[in-house]
Amino acid sequence: MSQSKEDFLLKGEMEASEFKDFAKAMIDYAADYLENIRDRRVLPTVEPGYLRPLIPDGPPSTPEKWQDVLNDVERVIMPGVTHWHSPRFHAYFPTANSYPAIVADILSGAIACIGFTWIASPACTELEVVMLDWLGKMLDLPPEFLACSGGKGGGVIQGTASEATLVCLLGAKARTVAKMKKEKPDMSESDVISKLVAYCSVQSHSSVERAGLLGGVKMRSLQTNDKNEVEGSTLEEAIKKDIEAGLIPFYVVATLGTTSSCTFDRLDEMGPVCNKYDIWLHVDAAYAGSAFICPEFRYLMKGVERAESFNFNPHKWMLVNFDCSALWLKNPNWVVNAFNVDPVYLKHDHQGAAPDYRHWQIPLGRRFRALKIWFVLRLFGVENLQKHIRKQVSLAHHFESLVNTDSRFEITEKVVLGVVCFRLKGSNEINEALLKKINGRGLIHMVPSKIRDVYFLRFVICSKYTEEEDVNLSWNEIKASTDEVLSLNGSVTNGVNGIH
Repeated sequence: MSQSKEDFLLKGEMEASEFKDFAKAMIDYAADYLENIRDRRVLPTVEPGYLRPLIPDGPPSTPEKWQDVLNDVERVIMPGVTHWHSPRFHAYFPTANSYPAIVADILSGAIACIGFTWIASPACTELEVVMLDWLGKMLDLPPEFLACSGGKGGGVIQGTASEATLVCLLGAKARTVAKMKKEKPDMSESDVISKLVAYCSVQSHSSVERAGLLGGVKMRSLQTNDKNEVEGSTLEEAIKKDIEAGLIPFYVVATLGTTSSCTFDRLDEMGPVCNKYDIWLHVDAAYAGSAFICPEFRYLMKGVERAESFNFNPHKWMLVNFDCSALWLKNPNWVVNAFNVDPVYLKHDHQGAAPDYRHWQIPLGRRFRALKIWFVLRLFGVENLQKHIRKQVSLAHHFESLVNTDSRFEITEKVVLGVVCFRLKGSNEINEALLKKINGRGLIHMVPSKIRDVYFLRFVICSKYTEEEDVNLSWNEIKASTDEVLSLNGSVTNGVNGIH
């Protein structure tokens, strides 16, 4: 007995023609959203729990019209969205966005492969290998990191820099355990692990400390110099002290472009120390790494040839949508061996001839993320990506110049890339009040940081839509908020040139 077409369809599943209509309408909506994002308030005004009263208590029993779903995006979702791509969003770090990357995500969603092994979708693996080589060449990484060099090295796309830090820590852990058991056969694996110690800056991202927690090892935070950099001498002193105490140093994270202030550890000094003591050096350049496609910024990664692994996020500043974090390893075998669980249902006839990326990451499954890199690099080209980075750096320097015209403020860190750290001269409390006022007014959005108990504001060029007039508007908003805060605190302002 034959079954009708309708019997094969899930009840409520759209016909192809309906899906096309919905998809076209959503593409138009997304394009209109981005093109008119300047008109939206950056920070939502909703309170926790705002959404539940706006939708039913349970799912519908029968299909709804896609037009109603699309209408509810504006009614239900948009009131609770913080608009990261607004030209007046200046918080955290950029999160990249572009039409080529959005289109690539659509294709990835349509193909819907889970590329954990080569045979699971050969194109998914092979395009990733080549795209990581393309990216590595754009950054001028040492050839030892690239698969095309013919050595052991190669790259892989992780979800985030946090994952990359943990993956490399676990690889370093496996390497050190194997080394110590060979040198001292009487030591058990648990004995070795209990003595392992890793190092990072006090200014490192919180995910580095978290990697130590998840990896079950001690993580030592190193103090920085007056420029907020970790120096090689500081690292070596800590290593010597731990060795004398019977511990086993095994992993160091050098940060290029810290979250708090976009400062750079002395990689050129830390590398020789790590090589001397045979310690895995991982470079976290999550934000700043995109800038290294511009030759004039590559001095910031001087000494990278000494590292075992290098990571940056194209999804932060290189117009590739989240998630896409590029990680290179000189010898991936330590990670592969640490993560290798090989049940028969995941084996295939071409093992060893190409990477099985499930061994290079924590999850098993993975999306076809290399498409985003491929589309972005082909549809923009390297020169336009360089122009994008340079423009945003110039906008940050423009904001810096505006701050310097007002003697009420001070710049707290050297402006190198797209981050400007500044504060009102005075107490932490007055700066906290200023930021609360700025964000409360809702026209722009920033977040603070604190180093050595000094509270300051971070102004970051985040959106690809930001222009000089947006920076000027943001500065005027900061000045207006400052006038209000100082007035409420009993101070009298005198123009833009000072307070009395």
